[in-house]
Amino acid sequence: MGNADPISVTDAFASIVGSDIEDERIDLVRAALAIARIEYPDLDVEAYVARVNDLAVRVAAQVLPVDDPHQTIAALNRVLFEEAGLRGNRDDYYDPRNSFLNDVLDRGLGLPITLSLVYMEVARRLGFLLFGVGMPGHFLLKHYDVEGREILIDCFSGGALLSPDDCQSRLDEIYSGQMSLRPEFLMVVSKRQMLTRILNNLKSVYLARRNFRKTLPIVDLIMVIYPRSPEDVKQRALLRCSLGLKRGALEDLEQYLKMSPEASDADEIRQTALAIRRMLALMN
Repeated sequence: MGNADPISVTDAFASIVGSDIEDERIDLVRAALAIARIEYPDLDVEAYVARVNDLAVRVAAQVLPVDDPHQTIAALNRVLFEEAGLRGNRDDYYDPRNSFLNDVLDRGLGLPITLSLVYMEVARRLGFLLFGVGMPGHFLLKHYDVEGREILIDCFSGGALLSPDDCQSRLDEIYSGQMSLRPEFLMVVSKRQMLTRILNNLKSVYLARRNFRKTLPIVDLIMVIYPRSPEDVKQRALLRCSLGLKRGALEDLEQYLKMSPEASDADEIRQTALAIRRMLALMN
């Protein structure tokens, strides 16, 4: 494992999720593998795309030519969870490898969202449409049958089908009974929102470990998706500052002040920017 050239990884990610690309046209598998290149710079992206394609071929061989979503879900569950052995990593939930798609496929262990991404993309290759559901603390998938009824799938639990009561039970487990299910928790999220959630998971893991060097390229990728986010610009400035990247930090601080001139911390940021500017002047 080494550090990839962040420009090449960021450029690769931008070519897949840039603002000129419609959300439904985003290639989630290649986007997730671009994220993994932060940790694995020499990753053979196409080899892992081929593995997802192969899983879809295996599922297709088990799907009967009847339009029955439950039968398709059963075939997906059989191939992905029983044969390929994918499962939720309950023992080490905060291992960063749970967020890297190559590791998920190699180790068979993932988070609700990365397992959902594999499941969703295998299903898409069969023409079976699934959508991400960004429930707090536990990502799910949703399918609409021909009559418009919703089917909720929990990939962290082997593709179990959930009722709203089951969703409340999941929330109770995660939030110790302090959170009630609300309709918006089961709303469909965009592909960009899915990728942002994967990146935010990684960012949280690295920040908790105070590994700023690994956090910085994650924030770079978040900013590919949300270049106009003042909070992300500020966070990158602080990360750059802590890593001694003063010029980049100054650029970000000045950008933040342009975006949020009336922010509650604007004066503090101005003082910090001024201090960095003086430091850089002394170095010249």
